[in-house]
Amino acid sequence: MTQSDHKYLVIPGPVEVRREILEAQSQWMIGHRSSEFAALYGRLHSKLQQAFFTESRVFMVGCSGTGFWEGASRNCIRDDQKVLHLRGGAFSDRWASISEANGKQVDTLDVEWGEAHTPEMLKEALQNGPYDAVCMVHNETSTGVTNPVKDLAAVVHAEAPDTLVLVDSVSGFLGTELCTDEWGLDLVLTSSQKAFALPPGIAFAAVSDRVLARAEQIEYRGYYFDFLEIDKSAQKNNTPSTPPVSLMFAADQQMDDILAEGIENRWARHIAMKEMTHEWATSRGFGLYADEPYRSNTVTTVDNREKGIDVNEMSKFMAGRGFAMDKGYGKIKGPTFRIAHMGDMQIATLEEVFDGLDAFIGK
Repeated sequence: MTQSDHKYLVIPGPVEVRREILEAQSQWMIGHRSSEFAALYGRLHSKLQQAFFTESRVFMVGCSGTGFWEGASRNCIRDDQKVLHLRGGAFSDRWASISEANGKQVDTLDVEWGEAHTPEMLKEALQNGPYDAVCMVHNETSTGVTNPVKDLAAVVHAEAPDTLVLVDSVSGFLGTELCTDEWGLDLVLTSSQKAFALPPGIAFAAVSDRVLARAEQIEYRGYYFDFLEIDKSAQKNNTPSTPPVSLMFAADQQMDDILAEGIENRWARHIAMKEMTHEWATSRGFGLYADEPYRSNTVTTVDNREKGIDVNEMSKFMAGRGFAMDKGYGKIKGPTFRIAHMGDMQIATLEEVFDGLDAFIGK
């Protein structure tokens, strides 16, 4: 895999982007108020609806997933009401902080890093409501935990039917099962640089009618992420502000390839890579940081506390093999490291990664 000008990305975002997708960005620029752009927007929107498993609208905005965190907090939570944030890792922590930074009344349901939120926990926490929304992270990238979003959403609908269900699926979308309409999710946000396998810079959100009805009740929704303005433009296959046209060309091409592979087949490939990674880690004396059965299909957080390899030296060694490796995230950097098996990665590439790691640790 060694190349003089590039190291294959085995980090959980941005992930490796295929040459064909990079080249799709080099199409001639078009005006974003032109009929050509409206056609691009329309066909990409239709494909994204298939990917989100929704008949509702899908917003496309030039930003990271963080932007839609703020947009969700501003448009879905009234100032005189509360929001419940489910926290159990760096990114769920950060979304709660964003709601607080926007002046929202935030309650939290906390679990230890490496653990998942369960329906029983959530049912009990909802008794402290009422809540305008429950915010949860589908796949916590820092810990390698996938929360049982389907079951959590069912609890919200049963216990608090007027409460919106808002989901961050930044590192889950297109890598693990997610069915927006069937599961009753009001908003699902994601971004381009994870299992979607696009360059960073564009984010997407499936948005229900209930979300827009809530936004109409909120006077100060902000400007850039005002969902009502975004929806008004979207109905004309356009955006309120200048969109990242080149990234949309790339997303259009990538969605064609994803649909050709088959979304369920893509999920299955991610499961196969997860199982390979777990087998490699445990057979080499490492642990798995996330609790069973909530381990992610897209990123494995390897528990390094007993094995104790030097993750900095590991990263340098693997760079010599042509791979950019992760060294853990936040407060668990070093005691853990992450192996990303998401996007367009194939099993053969993952086997090369394991060969390199075996050479480093002496197997």
